[in-house]
Amino acid sequence: MKSIVEIQNVTKVIKGRTIIDSLSFNVNKGEVFGFLGPNGAGKTTTIRMIVGLIGITSGDIKIQGTSIKTDFEKAVSHIGAIVENPEMYKFMSGYQNLIHYSRMSKGISKKKIDETVELVGLTDRIHDKVKTYSLGMRQRLGLAQCLLHDPKVLILDEPTNGLDPAGIREIRDHLRKLAREKDMAVIVSSHLLSEMEMMCDRIGIIQNGKLIDVQLISDFVHGKEKMYEIEVDNKDKASKLLQKTYPLIRIKQTEIGVLLPLIKEDVPETVQVLVHNEIQIYGIKEVTKTLEDRFLEVTSNKEETAHA
Repeated sequence: MKSIVEIQNVTKVIKGRTIIDSLSFNVNKGEVFGFLGPNGAGKTTTIRMIVGLIGITSGDIKIQGTSIKTDFEKAVSHIGAIVENPEMYKFMSGYQNLIHYSRMSKGISKKKIDETVELVGLTDRIHDKVKTYSLGMRQRLGLAQCLLHDPKVLILDEPTNGLDPAGIREIRDHLRKLAREKDMAVIVSSHLLSEMEMMCDRIGIIQNGKLIDVQLISDFVHGKEKMYEIEVDNKDKASKLLQKTYPLIRIKQTEIGVLLPLIKEDVPETVQVLVHNEIQIYGIKEVTKTLEDRFLEVTSNKEETAHA
């Protein structure tokens, strides 16, 4: 996989405070990369550095092999971005807005504008005034604006903010289509875990300005451990017993028994421990972890390590 975006040991210090701390990751062509973290973690600051809205204290960012620091104009010419909300002239039509934006780049033809409008699904409403658009339609017009100059990298900061479920699904489908059909590198920042799970190929988790992990979404959600729910006759006794057996893992009680993360090879031993202690087992089932479960596991583990 060819990396289009390279973030190399990037640090940002503002008024003596380190906002971004030695951040490094790559984004490949044809993938949707999720930049995930709680509000205030440093997602928008990182995106602002990538697009050149704020400077880099140390490190470097390369787009298509070109450094933002040494050749800003060439590097940024490969990027299309919406940082926070797309701003439009509401008294003009969507098409007039795109004509206006097209003048900022060379060689954008009427045919290219029409193709882009079709790509984002706005053909029927493009000649209506923007003030009549829903929030989802404005997001799609913003997406069209980003795509006019055929960027290699598309960056969207919280693209589904304020959208209804239908609007969120539309944006998600468009981003996956762009990555697949245009071979673009798409970077999406969000704190909406469920959206990232359905939208992204890989995710990078940022917390307090530091990158905690970068993984394929499937590997991240499932990991080596899986969640197992064991239905038992005495969940209090089972919970205490398993906590003693596995002191480093979190065991939760459910309505019917206990829930705990295990690797497959540990399941028979766990059953034996319960049976030998005269706990009746009525069933064992694997429970699919959500991205939210894994996110909370990873971030809480890192916080515990930091405070240790």
